[in-house]
Amino acid sequence: MTSGRRALTALHLLLVWATMAATVPMLGFGLLMTAWGGGTGAAAVAFMLGAPLTVGLLAAAGIPASTVVPLCGSVSRRLGWAVLVFVLGTLGVVAGLVAYGEDVDLGSAGMRIALTGTPYAVAAAFFVPSRWVRLGAVTALAAGVVYGGFVGPAQAQERRHAAEVARYRENPELLHLGTAPPGMRVSRAVVGLASFSVEYRSVRQDENAYVSLLVRRPLTPTPRCPELVEKDMTCTVDAHGEMRMVRAFPGGIRDITLARRHGTAEVTVSSQYLDEPVLRRLLNTLHPLSDTELERLMREKMIAESF
Repeated sequence: MTSGRRALTALHLLLVWATMAATVPMLGFGLLMTAWGGGTGAAAVAFMLGAPLTVGLLAAAGIPASTVVPLCGSVSRRLGWAVLVFVLGTLGVVAGLVAYGEDVDLGSAGMRIALTGTPYAVAAAFFVPSRWVRLGAVTALAAGVVYGGFVGPAQAQERRHAAEVARYRENPELLHLGTAPPGMRVSRAVVGLASFSVEYRSVRQDENAYVSLLVRRPLTPTPRCPELVEKDMTCTVDAHGEMRMVRAFPGGIRDITLARRHGTAEVTVSSQYLDEPVLRRLLNTLHPLSDTELERLMREKMIAESF
């Protein structure tokens, strides 16, 4: 390919890109507004009017390439070329919209408008009788597929994951976890606006052992017993400010609740199945929720938000 033909080919592809980068966003915006105001029927009519106009502009952009692209050598063949480029390029735009809907980063608004014309320029390049131009088109197409189908979605997933972790970490002083009692495991954790709750359950399906842990912002300077003490309930606060409350139920069942300060938070642990020493050991092993523990809770879908 001579330098003159190379320059004409570059001008041809640039014209295709510029024409479609300017036309397709306007066509899409017009279809969106028409559908918003008149429904899908009106949008279909607008597309039937706008698509031929766009094809006509694309055919006009192919006039300078009449000596470079055989399909642009006559009016009828140029119209056929324009239809093919329009259809193929629009498929690329639709694929880009799907990727964008999956949170794939396509840059700023200006960059996205510029990218709108790229699928049409790539489609037009396939009709240029030059293996190097077509090789460039294949390379551009492959890069788009790899980024839009693999790299972009992976990056979007990483951004969503990072945003989710950041939401959970908004109140790090509340995110504390105790070592699960023997035979138990963390089954659920809930992050609230001013609290973090954890449920521990037995690892065996035939056992109902249950412990709840609640870390929250203090409501009082020190843990206090309820003003109204229920029947069969005892409550004391020791010299260290730790509250112990026991409710007795028929059948010898006791609900034990222990509360103490931990840093700037108040921690409460309660259970009807475990005795007091086990609950105290749970409180004594309280530690900040590590990244590894948070990742495991997220991976196993055992943590949720409650705002």
